[in-house]
Parts: sequence; C-alpha cells; structure tokens
Amino acid sequence: MKQKLFHSSSSSKLLVTITCLLSSNSRLLFSSASDASVISSPSSPRDLSTQSSPTPPFITGRIFTNGIIQEVPHDKMILAAGLGEMALADVFGCCSKSSSSSPDACSSSDDAENTKRIIIGQMPQFTSQQSLVTLQSAIAAWDGGSGTWPQMTLHQRIKAVQTFIHHLQSKRTEIVTALMYEIGKNKVDAESEFDRTIQFIKQVIEYIHSNTHSEFGSDWDASNGSTRLFMKRAAIGIILCLGPYNYPLNETYATLIPALLMGNIILLKIPTTGGLSHLLTMEAFHKSFPPGTINFISGKGRVTMPPLMKSGRVDALAFIGASSAADRLIKDHPEPHRLKVFLQLEAKNMGVYMSNLFDDNEGTGERVDLDSIMKETIAGTLSYNGQRCTALKLLFVPKDKSQGFASMLAERVENLHVGLPWEKKENPKDGTITYPQITPLPNRDRVDYMQALIQDAVSKGARVMNKNGGMIIGNQDESTLMVPAILYPVTPNCRLYTEEQFGPIIPIAPYDSLAEVITYAKDGKYGQQVSIFTSTSNHSHHSEESDKIVADLIDRFSTVFGKININSQCGRSPDTAPFSGRRSSAMGVMSVSHALSEFSIPTLVSYKDAGMMTRNVIEGVEGHSNFLTKL
Repeated sequence: MKQKLFHSSSSSKLLVTITCLLSSNSRLLFSSASDASVISSPSSPRDLSTQSSPTPPFITGRIFTNGIIQEVPHDKMILAAGLGEMALADVFGCCSKSSSSSPDACSSSDDAENTKRIIIGQMPQFTSQQSLVTLQSAIAAWDGGSGTWPQMTLHQRIKAVQTFIHHLQSKRTEIVTALMYEIGKNKVDAESEFDRTIQFIKQVIEYIHSNTHSEFGSDWDASNGSTRLFMKRAAIGIILCLGPYNYPLNETYATLIPALLMGNIILLKIPTTGGLSHLLTMEAFHKSFPPGTINFISGKGRVTMPPLMKSGRVDALAFIGASSAADRLIKDHPEPHRLKVFLQLEAKNMGVYMSNLFDDNEGTGERVDLDSIMKETIAGTLSYNGQRCTALKLLFVPKDKSQGFASMLAERVENLHVGLPWEKKENPKDGTITYPQITPLPNRDRVDYMQALIQDAVSKGARVMNKNGGMIIGNQDESTLMVPAILYPVTPNCRLYTEEQFGPIIPIAPYDSLAEVITYAKDGKYGQQVSIFTSTSNHSHHSEESDKIVADLIDRFSTVFGKININSQCGRSPDTAPFSGRRSSAMGVMSVSHALSEFSIPTLVSYKDAGMMTRNVIEGVEGHSNFLTKL
C-alpha cells in the first residue's frame, strides 16, 4: 500500500472508516471534528445513491473517417478499411460502483472495492501512418475549397448542424454517464456540460441569422462610392481540432461547430482522457454531414499529431490544452506563418482579497458579511475539483488577516460533500437533491501530481489547513478520490506559487503590500483572468480611498488579463461574451460570435457601378452562385 500524506497517527483507522462510508453508501462529510464522520441527524440529507447509481458503461472502440463508422467487439482488433490493423486500448473509469461492496466488508483493512478502477470502454490507437491516411479523407473532402461541404450555401450548412443537434440529443443519457465514469464529473455538472453545448450551438446559429447584414452576405454594400461590395465569411480549409479532457464536449464544440458552419473540414483528435463521449457522437455526425467533413483520430498525440502538422496540409489549429504541446505542434508545421492558430491554454488566475473585507463597520465590531465572498471562493477554486482553466488557483490575502481567512475557508471545505459522481442526496426539509461537490480525479497521474505539489509546499513551510486535506479515500493503489487541500502560507519558492495545479488544491499567499500582487501579475507567465474581492466603508473618506485602490488595480490589470471579475469567481460564461487571454493563456477569442471569425476569412465580391453591362452580369450570376446566395 502506498504511503499516505498528512494522516494522523490513527490514519489506518480513519481510512477504514471512510472506506466503510463509501461502501455502505453513507453520506461522507468532513466536519470540524478530528475524524471523518457520518452526519446522521434528522435534518441531514437522505442517501439515495443506491437508487441512482448508473450501470457502468462499456463503450466499444470505433472509428469514423470518410463518413464511415466502423465498430468492433472489445475482444478483437480493428481491421479498418484503408487503415489496416489497429490496436485497441482499454479505457479505465475514474471510479466504480462495486456490486460486492457491503458494510460487512469494512471489518477488515482491505482496500476498498468502491474506488477500484474498471474498464468502461476501448479506444482505437492510430499509428502515424494511419493518421496520414485519415488526413487524405479530409484533403479529398476539402478538394482545394471545391468539396461538397465548403461549396454548400450557409443555409444548407445550418440545416445540417440542426440535424446534428437532433441526433446528438438522443445520446444525452449515454454521454452524461460516460462523463461521470471516465472523468468523475458529477451528474449535475455532466448534464450541464451537454445542455450548455447544445445551447451554444443554437446561439451560434441565432447569431448568424441576426447578423446577415454585415458578415454573412445579405446584400450589396453601396456605401463606398461607385464600388459595390458583397461580403461573406468563407472557410479557411482543414482545421485540426484538439479539445481538453475536463470539458471534452463543450469546449471542443465551441471551436468545432463554428468552424463547421463556416465550411471548414475537421480533423478531430479525441483526447486520451475523456474521449469516450466523442465515440458516442459518431452516429450523429454520420447522419448529418457529407462524407469526410469530419474525421476522428484517436491514440497518442505524440504519435498521431506530428505527421499531420509536418504534412503542411493543416490550415488551422484549434487547440485547448497545455502551451508546451501547442508549441510543439506549431513548430512541426513547415510553413507556420500561414497556419491560423487558435489557442486556449493554461492559467494561474489570482483571487485578490482587499483589506477592507476584514474591517469593522464604523467601530461597531460588525464585519463585512463574508459569506457571499466565501461561496464565490469555494466555487471558484473547487468547482469540478478545480479542473478548470478559469479556476482560482492562487489566493492573495493581506498578511495580518491571512491565517484567519485560511481557517474560515478550511471550515467550509471540511463540510463539502466528497463522493462518487452519481451519489444523490435528498434533503428531507425541502426535498432538494444534491450531488457530491468533490469527486474522483480522472487518473492516478493527476493524483500523483497533486500530492507532489502538496509535499513540496509542506517541505517549504506551508501547512495543510483543513482536516484530512490531500488524503486519498479508498483503494490506495487505484483510487483517485482526493480530499481538497488548503495550503498556507504559500511563498514564492513553492511550486504552487507559479505552477497551475488544475486540481483540488487551494494555495493561500499572504501579502504585505498590493505592490507584491501587482508585480506577480506583471511578471507572470499567464494572463487569463483575475478576481478582486472588495467592500465599501460607511466612512466616505475610507470608501473613496478603497475605490481608488481598486480602480488602480483594474487599470493595471486591464493590460495583463482578458477579464477582471469583481466579487465573483473567474469564468467563461456567458458564451455571448468574449473569452480571451494574454501571454501563455490564449491566442484568439472564444464566444458565440468570435469563434465564427476565428475560423473564417472575410471574402469580398466587388464591381464598379459604371454601367448596365456589369450590373446585368451580377444579376445573372446571383441566381446560380452559392456564395452570393443570401441567407
């Protein structure tokens, strides 16, 4: 059994207690007591997990290229048409619901079955040569811009995407279950990801319909003297699209769907983790688009992606992930100057807490209500276990208030519901249903990285402020269910001060002066978002001074970050707003409207209104041209 970090001398007993809680489907909470405990008072939520546990999926390995889906049983190798023999790799779920688990099993100290990983599907493993064969399908579909899809009218492409929405919605339950089992997303969050994706697609289409006068070709522009202009956005070419594991559907489609609507051809690289949900979308794509419009590639990115880029046939890169991987891909292209690049990368978003949050109100001893600030902090740091690029990843707190702040935060974190993604709880008072706020990480690599960061911070003077912080619940060789850890004080020599943890760790950095915070922002590697938490004073003088300080921060941060949040967590929403960043956090802007611009070129047809002959020519061709067709 692997050594466990930060346990008390009774850690073995505590582990067995937690294992029993999970195996007997009891509500697992960490209270302010010294041990984990089951809250069993009459007002506690009623456990419904036994009724709500879904059957673990098994998603058969399949490929989709040139409009053909090929599926094989899990005990065979794919012999794909035109691709040759292809291996299948087992895909393990982040967690399982063991049918053999029982309270009696907790009488021993054996590893918990409940958090053992099980095989939930298989993923085809493309070779370098097979990825190049798939590229040929995309090249044929693009046909130098003369392929079926890029030559369709915008209206026809919109209809195809609407057909895709219809077929995709029939897969909602299967996709939600896959997201729960493979990447540990709780049921509500998994459903929200699917539903938000559908809503995003619909909003993109609505935007196109509402902006035909300017970008999508409604009529000839006669505002330029004798020159008449018809402008419409047109495709770039072949787009290599790589999405992340944390939002495999939503963030991938935020680039893929706008690119398709503009007439591009897609090569979709399925993420190594979180990829099973994409296999479930193949049928919807098959029923909605011409052959070759979108082609899937799976397997190891370092094997499959370099050949595609080195071919020089990829016209644009839509990449959401690590900057180091993006740099390697861009360098592989033989003509990087003509490669259109869209990147959403790492971030080390700060939460900056102003000293006025902790001031007494007019000497009455009543402090500012910190409850809403703490709720935003918990959501900002730990929503989906902190596995969001927009998560708050470093909290700057005034030094003389920082330890008290860390203790307040620890108390709230200790009362978060930790459990498996589908565990449903009902509150008998009002009947509300909740799901765990902290769920398993997608794989052991993420757990190992979290614990390495914790160990580094502790070795340099930080303390784990919350009970059981950093502890692994369940099977110690396989479990990925980790209790969040609040680290304080985190100093510049800690890895957590600059590295993006992308997980359930909350580092708190005390500051003496806001100059330290400003320097961190100015000199940092990343520039996505920042959250400023502040208050006002009933003393007009103090209030004016506070306002000036916050105003100065906003002015300075406006050239560092893409979004400045006041008294709220960082986030991408609403999707109609631009989602941007600077430095190593982003290149390009994501939103309902901006993504259409990122994956298209404004293309003009013009003539000089100098006589009837040219006007007659224009009138004649308009009835036959797909490009000149008005939406």
